Order: sequence, then structure tokens, then C-alpha cells
Amino acid sequence: MEPIPIDYDGLTLADLTAIARKSTPIRLTETAKDRIRAARRLVDDWVDSGKVIYGITTGFGALSDVTISARDARRLQENILMSHSAGVGEPFDIETVRAVMALRIKDLARGNSGIRLETVSLLVDMLNRGVYPVIPRKGSVGASGDLAPMAHMGLTLIGMGEAFYRGERMAGSEALKRAGLSSAILASAEGLALVNGTQVMTAVGGLAAWDALHLSKLSDIAASMSLEVLMGSRTEFDPRIQKARPHPGQAVAAANMFRITENSEIVSSHKDCSRVQDAYTLRCSPQVHGASRDAIDYAFRVLEREMNASTGNPLIFADDRTFLLGGNFHGQPVAMALDFMAMAAAELANITERRIERLVNPKLSGLPAFLVEDGGLNSGFMIAQYTAAALVSENKVLAHPACVDSIPTSANKEDHVSMGTISARKCREIVDNAENVVAIELLCAAQALDLFTNLKPGEGTLAAYQTIREAVSHMERDRVLSTDIDAVRGLMKSGAILGAVEAAVGPIR
Repeated sequence: MEPIPIDYDGLTLADLTAIARKSTPIRLTETAKDRIRAARRLVDDWVDSGKVIYGITTGFGALSDVTISARDARRLQENILMSHSAGVGEPFDIETVRAVMALRIKDLARGNSGIRLETVSLLVDMLNRGVYPVIPRKGSVGASGDLAPMAHMGLTLIGMGEAFYRGERMAGSEALKRAGLSSAILASAEGLALVNGTQVMTAVGGLAAWDALHLSKLSDIAASMSLEVLMGSRTEFDPRIQKARPHPGQAVAAANMFRITENSEIVSSHKDCSRVQDAYTLRCSPQVHGASRDAIDYAFRVLEREMNASTGNPLIFADDRTFLLGGNFHGQPVAMALDFMAMAAAELANITERRIERLVNPKLSGLPAFLVEDGGLNSGFMIAQYTAAALVSENKVLAHPACVDSIPTSANKEDHVSMGTISARKCREIVDNAENVVAIELLCAAQALDLFTNLKPGEGTLAAYQTIREAVSHMERDRVLSTDIDAVRGLMKSGAILGAVEAAVGPIR
């Protein structure tokens, strides 16, 4: 597998997902190595000359007025990792830790931190050889960056803390030993360089954004299936409607659904019926899906910008032989984008749940109650709708923005923080919930399509239906539904449903 090059710019969310989920290795480019070396030479010169530099020859936060002697500089680096490792809760999963490590390496590769090349190279080796620090999920306020979780990552570098290696949790020193690596002895500036940045919120949010974009496409597919079995109209997808209100996401969603339902005998069969208009969950699906898509696109742009940024403090500019103190570690841009995307994913789930209700409610659908024969003896998809309702209700609680909250830290020196990592964790939970809701709609719509034995659905709808039926059979009588939901979600996550639809009707944008 060809390693992904890590340089000044150019890392994408597709790259990050490949690193996190496919264990794609990475490598530092030669130009990145040159930048790291140049900044480090400056730091060594400044330390040797006794220059006062925040976090390098001083304490941190409210202790920035305390000057640290050259004799204690090395001890300071170990102290910052130990003292800042105050995270709590369950550890992040391996894919998230891989993403965090990759993004920290990416930041350091820009050459603004003053860290040594051998320290960054050790972090690269850890990632490529499968040494994954145990990083607790909770404890970051999102400024000065993700201090607590990043410190836990740094502990393993110096042979402390814990790490996962080949599926086993062990001491960090043991994990390094088994991987054939030696722990680092940090020099001045390196402790701060390892902890000061927004890589945890960006990693968690980046993977959530990738999943949300995929989910937006699957939502168009699920809605198209529901529209057909609920005897809806394709008129709402007419490009003239979208042109009259030119939001890009709306146009994309409408175009997707128009192609997915193309050549549908089911839709054609009732074109002269007495219904004047469809319910909002069908008729307004391009508008709702499209608004969510635009929000996800915005988060994508913010996250990729952040992935290719320097988020530490101080920032060292080797070309100018200077350093500047600033606030690039503040997570507000990421926090706001992820709170926005959380609402977008929650809304995809909200409208999906309302379509599920229309599918299972015979007064709204004209279909058998809860999509099953012998109702009463069989409950069919009744409780699947309950589950969807529970998930969207949970999402409404989680969608409260974290970025509007701030609690001062470090003796009020750091008197406004972003809570961006909370935004990221909530967003990821909402996307996970929304995936299950869309899986339930796909299940229900496939069950309903089984009733249309004499009419062919749209080309994309048929492809999605056939893919689902390869993994989940028609429900003739009650059975354990969680197994079916998991199976459909597996088809969603693997790309099987999207791939089948795209093979039939072309790319789903």
C-alpha cells in the first residue's frame, strides 16, 4: 500500500479516512523534514542564548511568567505531558486515534512548532507500526487546543501511559518495545508542540463529516424508495423548481432523486390520480436534504482547512527567524462548523423518521398496518418506528450547540474556550444515530416494495431494493428486527447500496 505523503498542504478528508480506517501508512516528505529541521535549529539557538519564549523557556497558561532554566527545560517537557494527561472516560476507538496521530504529524510537518525531526519520525513509526496511545474521550475544552487528549497521546512517545498494540492494551513502554521502537527523550519546546493543537476535534469531526456526506446520498436513495411506495410524485424534483431557488444542495438532492426514480412504473401508474400535492416529507425532501447537504459541505471545507493549518503556540517562522504568539489553537471555527453539521445530520434523521411513520401508518400509506400481514398477531415494523423516534429525540438533545458555552480555565488566563471537542463528539453520535434511522427507512421501504409485484420501480430504487434483499429477506411474520437493521446499516457502511444505485443510474452527487 502506497504511503500518503505528509507535507505542508494537500491532505484531504479522503486521505484522513484512508489513514484512519484502512490503515494506509504515511510518510514525511523531504521538504517537510527540511522545514522541521530549520525551525528546530532556531529553537536551539534561542534556548542557548537564554531567550524568553512562552512554553519553551517559561511555564504554561497562567504560569507563563515563570522562567524555566535550561537545566530544567527537559524535565519541563515530561511534566507537561504528565500534568496535562487528565482525561477521563472511555478511550477513543482505534480509527479515531489513527486520525488524531496523522493530523498531529501533519501539523508538525508544516515546520512551525520547533519540534525535533526524530520526535516526529517516532510518531510516524508508531502510526505505521500500529502503536496506538490510549486517549480518553473527555477532558478537552477546545482551547488551548485539545490539551488533555493530546497529552495522553504524547505519553506513549516517552514510554509512559498506555497503548493498544495488535489488539491488546498494555503499558506504552511495552507497546513501543514490541513494535521495535525506543521511547523519546524530549528536548525543549517538544512537550508543548505535542499537546497544543486542535487535532482531536478535527479528527473526530472529520470522520463524522465523511460519514455524513455518505449518509446524505443514502438519504436521497431512501426517500426515493419511500416516495414510490407512498405513491408520490416526481414533479417536486423538476429542475425548474430548483432553478427558481438556487441553493446548491437542493438542486443536487432533487437531481439525485429524479434519476433514482427514473422510469418508475409505480410513479407513472397514478399520474392522473386525484391527489393534489404530496406531504412535506416527500414534496420538500430536496429542500430539507439539500439544506443539510450544504451544511455538511461547509463543515467539509472548514475541516480540510483546519487539517492543513498550524494550530500551535508559539508559531516559529524559520524564514523570518522569529516566533509569534497567537491563538491558532482556539477551536472555534471547528466547533461552530461541527455544531452546524450536527444539526444537519439531525434534520436528515428527523425527516426520515416522519417518512417511516407514513410507511407504517395505514391511514397515511394505504398499505397494511406496520407493513405486515396478520396485524395483531404480528407487530411488523411498529417498534422499528419507535426506535427511529427515540433516536431522533436523542439527536434533538445532542444538537444543542456546544460552541456557545465557555468556562474560563487556567486561573482566567484562558477566559474563552470553544468546547469544540464536545461539538465533535456530539456530532459523531448524531451521525451514528441518523445512520440507523435511514437504515430503518430503507428496511420499511423495501418491505413496502414487495407489495408492488406487478409494477417496476425506478432504476435506482430497484437497485437499492435488490441489494437489500440479498442480505435481508421479506418479513412474513415477526422476527428480531435489530438484526435486520444492523444488516442494512452494514450495507450502507460498506458502500454496497450506494454502489448498486450508482451502477444503475450514474454517480449520486
